[in-house]
Amino acid sequence: MADPIIFAIPKGRILDEALPILAEAGIVPNDDFHDKQSRALRFGTNNPDIDIIRVRAFDVATFVAHGAAQLGIVGSDVLEEFRYSEIYAPVDLGIGHCRLSVAEPEDLAASDEVRERSHVRIATKYPNFTRRHFEAKGVQAECVKLNGAMEIAPALGLTRRIVDLVSTGGTLKANRLVEVDVLCEVTSRLIVNRAAFKTRPEILPMLERFREIVGGGAGA
Repeated sequence: MADPIIFAIPKGRILDEALPILAEAGIVPNDDFHDKQSRALRFGTNNPDIDIIRVRAFDVATFVAHGAAQLGIVGSDVLEEFRYSEIYAPVDLGIGHCRLSVAEPEDLAASDEVRERSHVRIATKYPNFTRRHFEAKGVQAECVKLNGAMEIAPALGLTRRIVDLVSTGGTLKANRLVEVDVLCEVTSRLIVNRAAFKTRPEILPMLERFREIVGGGAGA
């Protein structure tokens, strides 16, 4: 008997939007998944052939790329950061809408033209994507890796600019920052380990079901 399919889903903002889609696809986590006191990371579902793991968004891509999970849901920002060749992203789920943007203090933005610079220093948890973005403009980006609280970096003199996810822009405004460039628009994708896609025939019908639910949106 084959091992269960492991489906990695992210903690945080995407989870609430992802659960109804999973339910429509016939994947409902067991009751203990919703127990806020539980420290478990792996959960059974209504389908004995599918288990769910709940991990950080960046780790979803890593688990799927290395085959520890066969399926996952992750933002296109994470896919751009890592660009794992082992990941196939066939379905845009149309959830988790936001954008990955460059932001800087209001006073700097009023006179700044980054194209006139050869070097910038930026706080971000997306160093790879950020470097590629600025390299395309002929600018060398020195990236300071942070995992959160990006918006405070300019005020404390760590960096003058940040690259971070933006939804409403409220956090930027509260910290007197403004968007000056957009690296990409972000939505969440259904991802598959390429080797598992070839060796686990039960995965294809699952992908087709997700395509039906979201109207056929495709990724890379």
